[in-house]
Amino acid sequence: MPLLKHADYNPAFPFTNGHFQTIYPVLARRRPEIAFESERITTPDGDFIDLDWSRTGSDRVAVISHGLEGNSRRKYVAGAALALNRDGWDTVNLNFRGCSGEPNRLPRLYHSGVTDDLHTVLTHALRRGGYSEAALVGFSMGGNQTLKYLGENPDNVPPQVSRAAVFSVPCDLAGAAKVMGRTVNRVYMEYFLRGLREKVRHKAERFPELGLDLTGLDEIRTFEVYDDRYTAPLHGFASAQDYYAKCASLQFLDEVRVPTLLENAADDPFLSSLCYPEGRARRNDCLYLDIPAHGGHVGFVSLNGNGEYWSEKRMREFFARLDDGTVQEMR
Repeated sequence: MPLLKHADYNPAFPFTNGHFQTIYPVLARRRPEIAFESERITTPDGDFIDLDWSRTGSDRVAVISHGLEGNSRRKYVAGAALALNRDGWDTVNLNFRGCSGEPNRLPRLYHSGVTDDLHTVLTHALRRGGYSEAALVGFSMGGNQTLKYLGENPDNVPPQVSRAAVFSVPCDLAGAAKVMGRTVNRVYMEYFLRGLREKVRHKAERFPELGLDLTGLDEIRTFEVYDDRYTAPLHGFASAQDYYAKCASLQFLDEVRVPTLLENAADDPFLSSLCYPEGRARRNDCLYLDIPAHGGHVGFVSLNGNGEYWSEKRMREFFARLDDGTVQEMR
């Protein structure tokens, strides 16, 4: 029954507010000082994925996946990479297709259920570095992809993958889309939709044969409308609801076979009630669910002088306890 205790995260006001936790790191976090080595790899379908490596000379590697409309150098991704480097892990941060600053080559983009690209990056990293062990780390959408990857076909996951940690994950895509459609979340929706609109415009211009209808694109205010008009048809789903049903990681959690930390704050303004899968964690000894009272969405701020956030500390602790066999003491 891996439900974890989280008593060591007790932020002071105003970090007890989920919206403040969500916004503060974007505006005020100092960018972690880390040097990346860039690499572009070709996908099996002829597209490309851009990667950012940070190496320590380790025989262990962590693959880090960012969130919606993020990229491999966002502060929270760089912070996770730096924290893992400190503990002797090499890291490779992937960019979802179209998120590295250059449009991808094919009509397809990225979405919450993409796992083939994660597998491509993981197997490439293992081959290139000759690593004996691998970890997966994901944030928000990247966390949903990671959980889906681990559970949808566990026999396909390379044996080197020994652990995972995911944060602020919308495991219930349909429910989270409804939550994001609330008026209180309008500022977040506009932030995400700004980039998504530009990607659709580029696809319409580059691939006129797709017949993408841009009428009213700027008036779209919810994920459900956007996904129904663009994400679903571009990626072979019948509708937004079909996309959400097939790609939500919630349904795959029972099949996760590697120890996985799922960290979702109770005050996350993006998540629905089903994004806190306590029943699944009780059934699966590999799923370690933690629901701290505070943290917002990809927040978990710590003002501790060394620049490391609580989520990064928690990830390091989880991985270290797996190594020394004391992970049960985190409960």
